[in-house]
Amino acid sequence: MVTETDKYTYRVTWSEEDEEFVGLCAEFPSLSWLAESPEGALKGIRKVVRACIKDMTDDGEDIPRAIATKNYSGKFMVRVPPDVHRRLAVKAAESGVSLNRVASAKLAQ
Repeated sequence: MVTETDKYTYRVTWSEEDEEFVGLCAEFPSLSWLAESPEGALKGIRKVVRACIKDMTDDGEDIPRAIATKNYSGKFMVRVPPDVHRRLAVKAAESGVSLNRVASAKLAQ
């Protein structure tokens, strides 16, 4: 059975500073868990997230929604310096495509 906490975005990476694996959760950026193995780090961060959600629920706080369950429109505004805007516009014109297509392609790289 899939629970809501299973839907969160977990990541395990190596911490050179701690010389251990660290488990992270994108929806709870202040939480982490150190362990000697990647599996232990994942298990630990999932346990910490569950405990945090229980505390937040008990305190009547809003629980972060899993990134994976959100709907995205595909639109967002990005501010760039005028010279970058100009270069992208020239690139789009020379390529015969829209500025949006050029920017989207660069962001996807």
